[in-house]
Amino acid sequence: MRSTPNFLDAATAGLTLALLAGCGRNTEGGAPPGGAASAPAAAASAPPPQNVSVMPVRQADVPVTVEASGTVTALQSVDLRAQTTSTVAQVLVKDGQNVKKGELLFRFDDRADRAALDKARAQLARDRAALADLERQWNRAKELKAQNFIAQNAVDTAQANAEAGQALVRSDEAAVQAAQVAVSYNELRAPISGRAGIVNVYPGSLVQANASVVPLVNIAQLDPIGISFTVPETQLASLLAATRGGELAVEALPPPGSPRGAAPVKGRVTAVDNLVDASTGTIKVKAEFANAAQTLWPGQYLRVRVTLRTLQGVTVVPQAALIIRGNERSVYVVGPDNTARLVPVQVRAALGEQAVVEGLEATAQVVMDGKQNLRPGTPLRIQAPAAAASKPASGAAQ
Repeated sequence: MRSTPNFLDAATAGLTLALLAGCGRNTEGGAPPGGAASAPAAAASAPPPQNVSVMPVRQADVPVTVEASGTVTALQSVDLRAQTTSTVAQVLVKDGQNVKKGELLFRFDDRADRAALDKARAQLARDRAALADLERQWNRAKELKAQNFIAQNAVDTAQANAEAGQALVRSDEAAVQAAQVAVSYNELRAPISGRAGIVNVYPGSLVQANASVVPLVNIAQLDPIGISFTVPETQLASLLAATRGGELAVEALPPPGSPRGAAPVKGRVTAVDNLVDASTGTIKVKAEFANAAQTLWPGQYLRVRVTLRTLQGVTVVPQAALIIRGNERSVYVVGPDNTARLVPVQVRAALGEQAVVEGLEATAQVVMDGKQNLRPGTPLRIQAPAAAASKPASGAAQ
């Protein structure tokens, strides 16, 4: 009876040892479970692909331009004022009328001036008749002197009288010319071809000679027309070099409120001022534009674009692709293994939304959207750029 507890104790001890041995084998053989977990860990250590949009670089001939604000000015503008004191007899021009050079615009009351002209002509006729008599007397005196019938002093007196008569006739002729000029002032003609402004007098109005008051009318030449604008002095060297190379092109951009799709008006630079404004650091430039359609108007404020030179066959990338760190410029490009590669570039010219750079291959694709999340070697998942979807809309807005 005492042998039964010993048998149970031995069985219990064997079972415990077996369980401990099994646990030890599981603990030492942890390689299979650990190996299964190591693959996800390794995958987690690699960076995930980043969604980016890319754009290929392009080779193009790029014009280097400078934009400035300008004011439209008439190449010729004249304020017409009366040169005689009189009353207006006729107004032959209307507000806003296009006139030609020499066209009659105003006629004044000229009765007094014509009377003065008639008087001057009559005086001239009388003195010419007197001169003819004096010249006959002189000739007669010379004949008598040749026959020794009169003394030499009589001939000299006749000659002096004749010469005095000649001078008097010349004075009368000048008086007639002055009277004719005074009469001509009673007709006011257009000195240039252009467009008349608002007429400020009416028939019966009194006008005064050379009075510094409101002009009778202003005439401005509209075709061709000029634009005055200023450019920074930093562009002076390029501007002068361009003008020495020949005719320098300039464009007047459509002003605000222009019809949709209005094209710029093309012209040429005609003059560069001889000094730089020290207070503003700018220099004044004048340009001339054909304006047959009269799209440009004197006093109008608008933007102009001057093409200084053209860069031939350069590499162009969007400004949005540039990464700026201090004085360094770089871009992310798509590498051969479809990973991000950081390439330093040199910006040759910044042209609005585009930039001319050096240091890129002609077949490179630069990263546009998503570059802020990249590091060199990051895998890329390329998608369509956001600008591509909106391109038709932006083109229509232009």
